[in-house]
Amino acid sequence: MRSALPAAGMLLAALPSLFSPLLAEDARTTLAPNRQGSEATASISDISRDGSGQEGDAAQTSPGQASAALAVTQTAAAAAQHAGSLPPPPEHPAAPPIKARVLFSQFGDIPVSGDARDIFRYGGKIDGYFDIKGGAIGIDNSLSMHIHPEFKYGESANGEIGLLPSNTLLFYPGEGDVFDLNVNVTKRWKSGTTLTVGKVNVLDLAAGLPVVGGGGHEGFQNLAMALPPSAIVPGSIIGALFNKPTKSAIYRLWVFDPQLQSKKTGFESPFDKGVAFLGSITLPVKLGGKPGYYALKLAGSTRSELATEALVPVLVPAPGSGFGNRKGEFSAVLAGYQYLGVYPEAPGKGWGIFGQVYISHGDPTFLDKSGFIGISGNPRFRTQDRFGIAWYRYSLTDGLVNALANRLALEDEEGIEAFYTLGIDKHLRVTANLQVIDSAVSARDTGILAGMRVTASF
Repeated sequence: MRSALPAAGMLLAALPSLFSPLLAEDARTTLAPNRQGSEATASISDISRDGSGQEGDAAQTSPGQASAALAVTQTAAAAAQHAGSLPPPPEHPAAPPIKARVLFSQFGDIPVSGDARDIFRYGGKIDGYFDIKGGAIGIDNSLSMHIHPEFKYGESANGEIGLLPSNTLLFYPGEGDVFDLNVNVTKRWKSGTTLTVGKVNVLDLAAGLPVVGGGGHEGFQNLAMALPPSAIVPGSIIGALFNKPTKSAIYRLWVFDPQLQSKKTGFESPFDKGVAFLGSITLPVKLGGKPGYYALKLAGSTRSELATEALVPVLVPAPGSGFGNRKGEFSAVLAGYQYLGVYPEAPGKGWGIFGQVYISHGDPTFLDKSGFIGISGNPRFRTQDRFGIAWYRYSLTDGLVNALANRLALEDEEGIEAFYTLGIDKHLRVTANLQVIDSAVSARDTGILAGMRVTASF
């Protein structure tokens, strides 16, 4: 049975994601603890990350405050120059037209219980992030380009215990040693509204989630929490992402190709399987004076067949099975991330609770229900560290389970993941990770996977 389910992972790299990357960019400044350790004071329109994965520029003062401050500065400077007592005030340097960042994570893991082979596996992932403002090439700075090269190498225990990959970063963008490139262009208006067009790695948007974190370089490693799968929104997409922030909420509408775009330019056969959409609304909420946010997200597509690129052959029903022929798919997610504690002595640090429930109408979507809940954050005694523990459960669509019953016995998959990250310094972090997984493959025993991650940033 195990030979039919290769260790590279039971689902191909199209599984996620509906969920939390959308919330990550909402909460970068609006809902995380501010520099005084309390609720962020920025308007909800002052988001700091748009759909491209780029850093944004958040306004820090009102127009009236800025004008008054400028008048005072100019008057004082003129008087000082006239008296010869002070030099002119220095000009603030402009933001660099090009920003570059590199993350390099190395992983080692080994199954320590269950019927999976107890072999130590090593692998790594390198991600580069380059943001280029229009001014760097002589055009309007309201336009910018985001370039994200990524390279994965080595092995992991993905697929050895559960269907869901236990290591998200070593699952994308494919099996073996793989290179991929994401390029997109963003137009930003003064209101904070953005429109991003191009190829987008959805993992980029998970990294900024408050409380839970995400994206695989930080926080949880299992796909269930690092990039919760929806079976409709792939982990790499090509399309248009529109984000509209207001003072009370953030609205989003994405239109994209439902096919996974990893290891593709996106222009080989665009939209030949249909058109997909995602719409969401995110609302800030205070509980006990602590920041949090809650979101409703709806996704669907006109696809009229099973997403076979998301499944290994053994999970693809035979022709005539009756599953995967229904036209169109639809799903909904309700998610929440809430701080329960913030630390005034450590600006931006705290801990909280997070969770999500997902439901789809099934055929041709291969997931019908899922959910998770957990806690994560920074310990008060070492705020440079991070911790987290979460439980999850995922259900394959009943029609798919029935269609495969004579080939492979399947059930719901659930598990627990816990991690602790030791912050050596701001450029180096070491994480211990433990996962207990009750596989969706009925014949497999519950397994325990132990691992370590070393992440360097440049």
